[in-house]
Amino acid sequence: MNNLVSITDNAAIEVKNIMSNKNIPEGYGLRIGMKGGGGCGAGMTHMLGFDKEKEGDIQYESQGIMIYIEKKHLMYLIGLQVDFYEGDDKRGFVFNHPEQEKN
Repeated sequence: MNNLVSITDNAAIEVKNIMSNKNIPEGYGLRIGMKGGGGCGAGMTHMLGFDKEKEGDIQYESQGIMIYIEKKHLMYLIGLQVDFYEGDDKRGFVFNHPEQEKN
């Protein structure tokens, strides 16, 4: 189940910083999912948050971070790369689908 969603080094560093600085409780991991939209994935956006494992979650560890994904979101997330961008113009997490960009 590894590499369903990959996390870049920059994103892992930022997630660990947030977990440390915001006192995220022990046992919590990074939940990656989708929100919003209607049918067929239209208008859906990626979401990140800190959460405990829920029944039925797909879970695995990446770069020392526990990842939780709801099964119903999996088809939208396979191959997703979570990155972190920090520049003069903006700062934040970026979601890339490298496989989709090749087509």
